[in-house]
Amino acid sequence: MSQSEYGADTAAPADAHMPDSVAAGALNHAIFRVARLHRMLAGQLLRRVGLHPGQELVMMQLWDRGPQRQTDLVRLLGSDAATMTRTVRRLENAGFVRRFPCATDKRVTIIEPTAASNALRAEVERVWLDLEAGATEGMTPERQAEAVEVLRSIEENLVRATSQQT
Repeated sequence: MSQSEYGADTAAPADAHMPDSVAAGALNHAIFRVARLHRMLAGQLLRRVGLHPGQELVMMQLWDRGPQRQTDLVRLLGSDAATMTRTVRRLENAGFVRRFPCATDKRVTIIEPTAASNALRAEVERVWLDLEAGATEGMTPERQAEAVEVLRSIEENLVRATSQQT
């Protein structure tokens, strides 16, 4: 067996034989593999700018929308409060955000980007362009648009299925 079959960071070819139980859910398997590889590449690219996957999404919201309540970041990014608290704390420790209490409601925490993070913005945007290029290499613009539409449809179905489970 190759190292990739044991779950190492290297990837097996997409057409590697799947057990029957996995083949019965081929779309699930494809989504899992794509998500894992996308996150792996994102991590490699973001490491160059001192961020981890997911942190760039917080920074993009802050750069585009300005200071935000932490609860709004949770909602905008579809996160949970505990994960966002950890992410913001790590970004604060790295000097990329500043937290402070809201002037009108001391229970609310406001998060704002720092000058140090603003210097990273162009680099993060370049990372996202590189990630997009890596994911869409060899695809026509039409095929890329089709892929986005299919993924949007899958997302809508999963949102609906998730809400039915609660």
